[in-house]
Amino acid sequence: MAYTKRFCYSCDLKDNPDLITKYKAYHSSGNAWPEITKSIKDAGIVDMQIYLTGNRMFMIMEVDDTFNPETKAEMDKNNPKVQEWETLMDTFQQRLPWAKKGEKWVEMERIFKL
Repeated sequence: MAYTKRFCYSCDLKDNPDLITKYKAYHSSGNAWPEITKSIKDAGIVDMQIYLTGNRMFMIMEVDDTFNPETKAEMDKNNPKVQEWETLMDTFQQRLPWAKKGEKWVEMERIFKL
C-alpha cells in the first residue's frame, strides 16, 4: 500500500525491566486494544511500527494524504477509550528531557537519507 508521508517519533519508557516487559506485552501482536488500532487507521495512518532499544522507543508512521497530526490529536482527545489507553501507557512511559510541555512522543528530524 502506498503512503504519502512518513513521521518518526521518539519516547522513553521508564528504565524498569518489569515495566518494559509489560509495555511490550501490551504492544505484541493482537494485544493492542481494537479501539486503539481503529483510531489509528481512522486517522489515515496506514502503517505504524515501534522499535525499542534499552528504554528508548522509535515510532515510524506511514500515512495517507488524509492524515493531519492536529486532527489526530483532537480525535484522540475526544475519544474516551484512547484517553484510557494513554493513561495506562503513561504508567510505563516517560518524557524525553527536551520534550515540550504536554508532549509525549517527540517528532524526530531526518538528518540523512540514502
